[in-house]
Amino acid sequence: MLKVLFVGDVCARPGREKISERLASLKKEKQVDFCIVNGENASHGKGLSLACADELYEAGADFITMGNHTWSNAGIFDYIDDYAIVRPANFSKDLPGRGYDVAEAKGVKIGILDLQGRVYMDDSTDNPFECAKKCVEEIRKETNVIIVDFHAEASSEKIALAYYLDGTVSAVIGTHTHVQTADERILEKGTAFITDAGMTGPVESIIGMKKNAVVDKFINNIPRKFEPAEGKAMLNGVLLEIDEITGKALKIERVFEK
Repeated sequence: MLKVLFVGDVCARPGREKISERLASLKKEKQVDFCIVNGENASHGKGLSLACADELYEAGADFITMGNHTWSNAGIFDYIDDYAIVRPANFSKDLPGRGYDVAEAKGVKIGILDLQGRVYMDDSTDNPFECAKKCVEEIRKETNVIIVDFHAEASSEKIALAYYLDGTVSAVIGTHTHVQTADERILEKGTAFITDAGMTGPVESIIGMKKNAVVDKFINNIPRKFEPAEGKAMLNGVLLEIDEITGKALKIERVFEK
């Protein structure tokens, strides 16, 4: 059995500090074999600088996934090809980086696939369903253990992809909305699913941003620059138990710590 910890969107300094403070001990307590962290908001709430990527690895991340803010910190262009990072596979093929990769833990190969949704998001990306099918076929040539980070807005789109891939991947984990959902389950053919793993970042915030500016935007409909909130942080994610041979999920458990 393989234990994989997936940590939901790390948001700004409070999220990074929470990871640095808690991730190593959490991995030890849960006997985690491999840890995937979504880091697309780790640098001041948007993007991922090289320094922040190193901070996540030093804290205990084995692999980093990204999302719609992949290119928000221009520094990533200089290092993404050389680091254990995947960005959405349905981005343009002309962009740097990889959409999927295969890592190893405890002698077991683990495929990590990143995809971005199109509903209420940038629909210039390729169809995530078609892209997922092609990528999964390639990854399964090496391993049956495959973790999918589906960075999407619409719950229906996330659930639909999970059913579409059921039995061909170990887990489809939704990210992007920063609010952990309570619908974790294992689908009929053995794929674990949760609509959103949640956010690792400031508790007293609106999905990571300072409250007043966001509230004012809703009231007055005037464009405002949103800044990351400060203060105490929570850690959200999911813990997966996976059959090393078949790749089927045996258990999915939410992780929520304030």
